[in-house]
Amino acid sequence: MSEYSRDFFLDLDSRDKLASFRDEFCLPEGMIYLDGNSLGAMPLSAKKRVADVVEREWGQDLITSWNKNSWFHLAEKLGDKIARLIGAGLGEVMTCDATGLNLYKLLSMALDMRPDRKVIVMEGSNFPTDNYMAQGLIKQLGRGHQIRFIEKEDIMDAITEDVAVVSLTQVHYKTGHLLDMKAITEKAHEAGALVIWDLCHSAGALPVDLNGCNADFALGCGYKYINGGPGAPAFIFVAMRHQGNATQPLTGWWGHEAPFAFEQDYRPANNIRQMLTGTQPILSLAVLECGIDILCRADMVEIHEKSMNLCDYFIDLVKAYCAGHGFSLATPRRRDERGSQVSFSHEQGFAIMQALIAAKVVGDFRAPDIIRFGFTPLYTRFVDVWDAVMRLKNIMENDLWQKPEYNQLTDVT
Repeated sequence: MSEYSRDFFLDLDSRDKLASFRDEFCLPEGMIYLDGNSLGAMPLSAKKRVADVVEREWGQDLITSWNKNSWFHLAEKLGDKIARLIGAGLGEVMTCDATGLNLYKLLSMALDMRPDRKVIVMEGSNFPTDNYMAQGLIKQLGRGHQIRFIEKEDIMDAITEDVAVVSLTQVHYKTGHLLDMKAITEKAHEAGALVIWDLCHSAGALPVDLNGCNADFALGCGYKYINGGPGAPAFIFVAMRHQGNATQPLTGWWGHEAPFAFEQDYRPANNIRQMLTGTQPILSLAVLECGIDILCRADMVEIHEKSMNLCDYFIDLVKAYCAGHGFSLATPRRRDERGSQVSFSHEQGFAIMQALIAAKVVGDFRAPDIIRFGFTPLYTRFVDVWDAVMRLKNIMENDLWQKPEYNQLTDVT
């Protein structure tokens, strides 16, 4: 590691094409924030935007804002902006609801479109809400569906001609492994199945090309790499060729063809608006737009290249300076096999992460033994990588993680 030093990383920052974006985010002094894969940092513009929505649009214009300030079309306006980040077209993305609800909608539609098939393929180690939603849906349907839980290496073999839907997360929430969207989608279509892609850990962090991969459906959240704030609205993608072929199950009035006709019976909109349920959260949507607009001004190829470099340096430095302390790399080493995060397994992972947070290096822990570090290229500096590893080295060499206060389990890890 003699070729690396703090000055080496400072020099990389001085030549970073994305460096100026850091000034657009609120980041506490002295903190190294490596948890953008869980909650993105707040755009500075969010303060002014939410103040305007609260004081003027809501406070002064009140209900006229549905027309005057285009509240009624805000969800689809943001959807069209997100479409640019994920390789979708205009009218194929809606910003609405939560990821779990959106997955529920898409799974229900896909199963209706393949009525003679009863199998859903999912990763067993996937983020639990996806699996829970699928389990709840098939129990409610009561039509004999089953979930075929597999892991990454068995996905292709699991896609057989009895499969109705393949529902996968492009970047795994724990390990950060990246699935081959194009190859898996092609295999599913050859078998006559539909595919749903969860983009929670990829949208805003790496180039996504839904239409280039001929994807059927997708969803994702707004609070990670899109920096939309805690609990920010999610988004949902339905390829244009599928719109109108099935009705999503949460048939609220905003998804009606003519919501303000107030008809007795539901008549679904024949476009992406059908994916809406009820009245959307305008304050949250307004804040989310701030993060979206920043990403739309950045180059996703440059974001991805910086992400890969940040991850590579972090892995190299941990290997060099924390060797012998029990860390095992859980994230694929190859750049083309991972998202924008690095995870290590360690039997004392929770306590180590608490010690890191106390040292102002913020990542997170995922049971039973994963410590995660998310790299958000718009505001993570190269020197942050060096400083974070040096603080980790100090914690391990001095057994600081053994302090009692770092071993008290918290509600949120």
